[in-house]
Amino acid sequence: MAAATVVSVSMGVMKPVLAKLANLMGNEYNKLKGLRKEVDFLRRELSDMDAILEKLDNVDELDPQAKKWREDIIEMSYNIEDFLDDYMSPIGEARYKVGLIQKASQYLRTFKVRRRLAHQFQEIKALVMEASKRRRRYMFDQCISITAPTVVDPRLSVLYKESASLVGIDAQKNELVNWAMDKGQQLKVMAIVGIGGLGKTTLANEVYREVGGKFNCKAFVSVSQTPEIVGLFNSFLSQLGLGTYSHACQMQDPINDLRGYLQDKRYFVIIDDLWDTRAWDTIQCAFPQNNQCSRVVITTRNENVARSCCSNHECIHNMKPLSEQDSRKLFFDRIFESEDACPTELMKASCEILKKCGGLPLAIITMASMLACQPTRLQGQWEYIQNSLATRFATESMYQDMMSILDLSYKNHPRQLKTCFLYLSSYPEDYEIDKDQLVRRWVAEGFVRNHEGQDVWDVAESYFNELVNRSMIQPLYGCFGTKVYGCRVHDMLLELIGRRCKEDNFLSLVVNDPQTMAEVQDKVIRRLTIVRSCDIDDGKVAKATARNLSQLRSLTMFGRSNWIYPNLEFKSLRVLCLYIFSRHDITIDLTSINQLSRLRYLKVDGHNNHILIPRQIQLQFLETLDLSGIDRGITLQIMDVPHLSHLVVRGGMTLPHWIGDMKSVRTLRGFSIPMDSLESIIGLGELTTLSDLGLYFNNVCEPLSKATWMAALSSSLEKLGNLKQLNVWHGDPESFALCADPLSSLSSSFYNLELLNIRGFIFSKVPKWIGHLQNLCVLSLGVKHIFQEDVAIIGTRLPSLRTLSLRITGVLTESIVIGGSTGFLVVKWFQFDCDRISYLTFEQGAMPELQVLKLVFDGEEWDKAAPGGLQYLGSLEKIEARRAYYSYVGKLWLQLGASQDEAARIRGVFQEVVDTLPTRPAFNLVFGGLHRPVGDDDYRKMVRQMLRFTSRNR
Repeated sequence: MAAATVVSVSMGVMKPVLAKLANLMGNEYNKLKGLRKEVDFLRRELSDMDAILEKLDNVDELDPQAKKWREDIIEMSYNIEDFLDDYMSPIGEARYKVGLIQKASQYLRTFKVRRRLAHQFQEIKALVMEASKRRRRYMFDQCISITAPTVVDPRLSVLYKESASLVGIDAQKNELVNWAMDKGQQLKVMAIVGIGGLGKTTLANEVYREVGGKFNCKAFVSVSQTPEIVGLFNSFLSQLGLGTYSHACQMQDPINDLRGYLQDKRYFVIIDDLWDTRAWDTIQCAFPQNNQCSRVVITTRNENVARSCCSNHECIHNMKPLSEQDSRKLFFDRIFESEDACPTELMKASCEILKKCGGLPLAIITMASMLACQPTRLQGQWEYIQNSLATRFATESMYQDMMSILDLSYKNHPRQLKTCFLYLSSYPEDYEIDKDQLVRRWVAEGFVRNHEGQDVWDVAESYFNELVNRSMIQPLYGCFGTKVYGCRVHDMLLELIGRRCKEDNFLSLVVNDPQTMAEVQDKVIRRLTIVRSCDIDDGKVAKATARNLSQLRSLTMFGRSNWIYPNLEFKSLRVLCLYIFSRHDITIDLTSINQLSRLRYLKVDGHNNHILIPRQIQLQFLETLDLSGIDRGITLQIMDVPHLSHLVVRGGMTLPHWIGDMKSVRTLRGFSIPMDSLESIIGLGELTTLSDLGLYFNNVCEPLSKATWMAALSSSLEKLGNLKQLNVWHGDPESFALCADPLSSLSSSFYNLELLNIRGFIFSKVPKWIGHLQNLCVLSLGVKHIFQEDVAIIGTRLPSLRTLSLRITGVLTESIVIGGSTGFLVVKWFQFDCDRISYLTFEQGAMPELQVLKLVFDGEEWDKAAPGGLQYLGSLEKIEARRAYYSYVGKLWLQLGASQDEAARIRGVFQEVVDTLPTRPAFNLVFGGLHRPVGDDDYRKMVRQMLRFTSRNR
């Protein structure tokens, strides 16, 4: 790529330093005699330098002197921040000492530290003065002459844009659909081949959405350059409703399970982003040649891989760039809504910019998104962008052309977004990045500052929204297309990020191969991600990365390991994320975690391993504690953690009695509600800042009466007026009959509620207060009886409702009619769980936006008619019928299956109705599957399965 060597890490370094200097000027530190003048000097000098760095961040190429000065300033900023942390930590600790004697003792213990740090202030002042002299000597600021990028205010609310219309691929999609649905009985493999950015995954996804429901079973998995094969097979198994394996298993175990399950089924599988034939040699072992008209589609950039996978080379589909007509439609529609709406003065520059995109959808969407985000549309801006591209395309290949386009779009971001975007390199290729976890890490790293009148967490989420809006990350949609729960990064953008991180030592990545380990041996490491998808010598990793870690701020580990850095003695560490699995049952000792005095974010995921944590967590600055990945019992007490905002555990831990002391908590998930004590339930009512509450209950032991228990829970929930999400899951079979009528008396206090999932409770009828939740998008509700007036309450009084799951445990005495006057105008997904689904009737105008209909019915009712009026559902894309036979075995709900003959009869009854519908929706009949609601990761996964379209099904 043309020499675009500047990385915008400067904001991620300098802004935290300036914020801490501003804190030192506040009243909290007004007794620091003799230092306020030095602090003010540093703040003013570094503010000036930050302004220069911001200009340098937007220069295509820096001369060697400017580049060296910039690198030195970034290095100096890291060192100053470490110094300030050393200086401020003892003072901060003293503030939390409660008695006079304790405070005096703390002061004496830190006196020598204060004197030493005061001398260091003078040394730092000298370094800053020398850097300022160099700047003036070489006159960097006078040499910079660029057009500054337009800044989009991240505090503006950002609406998520729908994916670009599938311009130009309809014909290709139809070709592949015809191939998938032909009458050939043998297993066939199709390869979609093309360079990155052509839309191979989009095409495969559309074929999957179109025909997947017409097969007995289907799965869509993404491979990567360094695939973890057991994890990949687990993805297959999970999507097929089968149990998954630990990563310590033998490879033939999941393969045998998959082959056995698929042997008598017609299956459709997408394998996305296959890089080499070695992975395919293993993956294909799971696909039996069963003469059931099964189909497998792979996408790859490598034609040799495609030829190796496809025995019949006629089954290779070479993707081509979009035609000029389709390119223009995709480009202009995204910016101006139509080409005719493009101002005349911008047309020439727009066409030149579009020409540089070469018909590549990723490049077109990226450029169009960037231009659409400009707050003003001036001819000079368009021409500047055109000229920036024009200087690079004389000799470069199509791939490098694409990278240049992506790089220009990156440079046009507001400064705060650049640092957050670079941080995405902390995650492996093809990883599903959870939005909540990502924004919390941004805050912990100091990349996000709260604006006047706004909460820092809301600002961080707006940054995420901006990146989605600018098409720099690929959103993963939850709640059926209405909300984004996470993202992926296109591998070409990930490569761009990787280049920039390496150039400016922003983040170091170590993967399996020795080359990446060698690259980090001779430099100071500040952020480190280790990705291991195969067995390598732990000693080599330790040797390659253990040196120069004294300034480590972030440590992320993915994959197989039986080793972690000893004692975790990283005094500057802010973020620690461990996603560890092993072939052996190992012990990971984190009992010294309290030594990490600056830790702000801690997530531990170590399934099947022993994770040892201290009985008491005492981390003054900790903001996020996520222990949802620890599936073995732990005892936890949190003390002296005044900033804790997000607390997540795995199910099995009882809601503690001290929970009411966590006044700053906004997220609380995974705890079980005790039914033998009211103390912790009452304590819930003290958490008035809560916005996300996820609990489950187990009423095996119930010394308290249910009425007393429910009354206490109702009283506490009444006080949580800031809730946006409320999930309550059941933990045992008796909960299916737990009457929740005491909750019917709740007032309409949660006006902010957007998601309400309380199927674990059963109401006698729909509570009236539900009709006051104007912002509710997702509702999952269990009732014993439902009447037509209840349907009207839900349909007409919840204008934002897009997802509805309704479970009826009693016997319906009258038909439930949904018509045009009943509401439900924006509902996209509807699950109806009732013995008699034939009592459900749709009339003309009913649920005009409904795309997915799920029907759960009793096994004795399968031969009854399907719901009436399905022909009126004009947007229907998919129907799923599930027979609800349940059995309780140990701690698992087992959904029983059916014989082949019975399944065929049930399928025939429904298919006969589905085939007559004008929209020809896909149909799927479901039997079997294991369900174990035991923790945050599990319940969130189940919520997504029940309450969302994945991005593949949009």
